[in-house]
Amino acid sequence: MSRRFSDPHSHIEVRTRVQAAGPVPDQFLWRNRVYVVREVLARWTESGSWWRGTAMSAVVTGDEIASTTLTVDDRATQWWRVEADSGRLAALSAGPGVYDLCFTESSATWSVKRVMD
Repeated sequence: MSRRFSDPHSHIEVRTRVQAAGPVPDQFLWRNRVYVVREVLARWTESGSWWRGTAMSAVVTGDEIASTTLTVDDRATQWWRVEADSGRLAALSAGPGVYDLCFTESSATWSVKRVMD
């Protein structure tokens, strides 16, 4: 079973560890519980809305672009699919779960987007 979360207030705190490829989620605090990342299952990046920037707008409208007003709407997000559990409490629960963690670069915030049992 999979549950999606789109609550704008679902920001979480994430501790990362540094590996050769860069920072990797190590632990996260969600719903007053600390989860320990046991394994990173996948990682991907979604590019932002590049078509909403002033350059693409000018292409569509035919307007000129002043170099001082050139913007890019790049709300890129880093996604991490991790297997994690709540440490000592994992024995009392159903065990580890799979979580999709999302880091939004423009706001520098983390959130939980999906939980798979």
